[in-house]
Amino acid sequence: MPRVGMEPIRRAALVKATIAEVGLKGSLDVTVARIAKRAGVSSGLAHHYFGGKEDLLFAAMRHILTLYGASVRAQLLRAGTPRDRLAAIIRASFGPDNFEPHVIAAWLSFYVHAQSDPGARRLLGIYQARLGSNLTHALRPLASSRAPDIARTLASVIDGLYIRHALGGAPDGPQATARVLALADVLVDAA
Repeated sequence: MPRVGMEPIRRAALVKATIAEVGLKGSLDVTVARIAKRAGVSSGLAHHYFGGKEDLLFAAMRHILTLYGASVRAQLLRAGTPRDRLAAIIRASFGPDNFEPHVIAAWLSFYVHAQSDPGARRLLGIYQARLGSNLTHALRPLASSRAPDIARTLASVIDGLYIRHALGGAPDGPQATARVLALADVLVDAA
């Protein structure tokens, strides 16, 4: 008989194992058996909780997006000025929970997966809209009508730095943050 209360623990372990396996493999070409083994559960239990690999991948991306959202909110709590808000959003994008090798690999695999999966595309759209909205809100007092254009540019640079670090080199969150903030300053000054 299963122990009461174990389902949330096992689900969380499977989600973390999915992220780790995708990160290790660098693609979505992972098996439920491999994920289950990493999580310390049987394949049958993984299928019982999630139904299949697609559902596991979807849960993993929701988890990553939830962590990212929490990171943004935590950073924004300490922001007093529009410039601080902008820095907070950018810092969260490259924070330790979001900008580490296995999470970067999972993000990039998710981007590719979103090209063919409507659920993943919807999640990606939500992330992109929220990032754009947060950046635009922070930039509006600094760049007025140019804020949406600058926000799109900064979001593209953030994505680009993820791609660059996925293709080689150790991720350096503070350096990536500094690069995007320097670009933001140039774009705002030119506005």
